[in-house]
This record gives sequence, structure tokens and C-alpha cells, in this order.
Amino acid sequence: MFEARLEMFRNRLVKVYRHVGRQARRQGIECYRLYDHDLPEFPIRIELYGDRLYLSEYKRYHGMTDELHEQWLDAVYQVISEILNIPVERIYGKLRQRKTGRQGQYQKTGEEQEFFEVHENGLKFWVNLTDYLDTGLFLDHRTTRQRARSESSEKRVLNLFAYTGSFSVYAAAGGAKEVCTIDLSNTYLDWSRRNMILNGFEGDSYSFIQADVKSYLSEIPNARYDLIVLDPPTFSNSKRMEEELDVQRDHVSLIKECLRILTPGGLLYFSNNYTKFEMDASAFSNVEIKDITRATTPFDFEGRLNRPCFRIKNPG
Repeated sequence: MFEARLEMFRNRLVKVYRHVGRQARRQGIECYRLYDHDLPEFPIRIELYGDRLYLSEYKRYHGMTDELHEQWLDAVYQVISEILNIPVERIYGKLRQRKTGRQGQYQKTGEEQEFFEVHENGLKFWVNLTDYLDTGLFLDHRTTRQRARSESSEKRVLNLFAYTGSFSVYAAAGGAKEVCTIDLSNTYLDWSRRNMILNGFEGDSYSFIQADVKSYLSEIPNARYDLIVLDPPTFSNSKRMEEELDVQRDHVSLIKECLRILTPGGLLYFSNNYTKFEMDASAFSNVEIKDITRATTPFDFEGRLNRPCFRIKNPG
């Protein structure tokens, strides 16, 4: 029934794997996105994490019975396994509901606690493909992480809404003299610590703070940090927050607070995953704001990255 469509999917996957896989191998990258709903008939996302594959299916009305859908999914797994030479048991599947502007992020979905180590640009990270909707490593920030690393030497770095601390690891690897990692979730702060320890970064130079970033910023002294990474969710109304967060509404106040605690000439990397985000540059005076979305788009996201990214320099 769906053999013809499967052949179309097979051809597409062969083509994209040949192109994207070649670039990944040339750059020594083992974690990258291979496919993201390229064909309407196959609304799935495929990402490689070393020798394992993460497949997430977008929730939609497919018109198939449960039995037929299971057959379709099994056939998709077989095609992927054959082309990428990955055993089916190393393909991890997840149903992914498209996020709207008023959904939170990082929802927990399982309890298997199956963590494994992957590598990126000479650094190591713990990834989990079973328990959370997201894996622990945002692949679309790969280039931005490298930028932060290159500018962290002897800097005091603050990582806000840090998730699993990948930017903190990069900053430490770049020679930062101090790295502070802040997130509302103790689960992700612990994950951040583990990532730092995995790379040999331990000691008083590295701190981890569980806090509501929006509220905590006001407690930080002026001109405290030289480099800040600010990557808030589109929306959050966690019970642990004093008030809800809406990135479109709140980005001006968040950025202004970051500018207050930046040293003269300090840098702020600001990004978010709201596809319709619009920067209100008119709210800032004598501040250099550069849209670096395209410049920081990794090769495996070309033409489809929806995460705006800005490099903001505090007046010197």
C-alpha cells in the first residue's frame, strides 16, 4: 500500500545522507540532523548521535489504523537501518508534538535513564534519547557554541536558561576564568555538572545556580560578567517561577538586565526558538546588535533553521 511512497523516502534519504553525511565526516562531527519532514508523507525528524539514531515523529492526523501505522513505522525503521547501516535496536523513536508559543519545553517522557557519551568539536556530552523530548544537546547551536568558545578566554561567563550546560562546557574549554550556569531545573543543572566533569572541568571556577532567571538577574551586581549566553524558552509558566515568561514580550527587559551586568565592551549572545520572533532594536541605544542567525546556521540546518540568534555588544 505504501511501497511507492517508501521508495520515494528511500531515495530522499540516500541523497541527503550522501550530502550531509559527507560534510559531517569531513568536519569530524558525529551528532547532526539528517532529515526533518523533507517529504510531506514522512513527517519525521532524524538525528544521528554517534552510532545511534533518534527518530521523532510529528503528531498529525495520518488516516491510518493503529495496525497500519505500526507497519508503516516499522518499514521506515527498516529503510533507515539499511541505508545508514544502523541496527534497528539502535534507533530510538519518539512522538513529537509541534510546540506552540504557549508550551513549555524539555518535557520528561520516560524513566529509563539511558545516558551515553557523544563528542562534538573535541568535547564530550551526555545524551539521553529515551527519557526527554529533547536529547540534551541542541544541534542547531553547534556553530554558536564554537563562537562562544573562541571568545571566552580569561572571561567571566554567565550561561542563562542553561539547559544541560553545553555552552558552559564550551566556555570552560575556551579558557574562561569563571563560568556560572543558571537554570530553573535541578535535573538539568545536575546534567550540566556531569557534562562539565566529563570534560575535566571541576572546582570553584564553575558554579551552578538553581533559579528563576527572570527574577534572579536583578540580584546580580553591575558589570559582573564579560560574556553572557541568553537562550530563553519561547514561553514558560512553571510553578517555580514568580511570573510567566514570554520571550517576545519580555526580551527587551531580559536583554537590558544582561547589558547592566555586562562589563564595558562585553558580549551577549541572545537566541530563542520562537519562529515569529521580532527583535525590538529601537528599545536600545548605543548598543551594537547584529543578527547572526544565518552566520551561525550549521550545515545540517541550512534553509530550515528557525532559531534567531543575535550578537549584542555592550558599549565600551
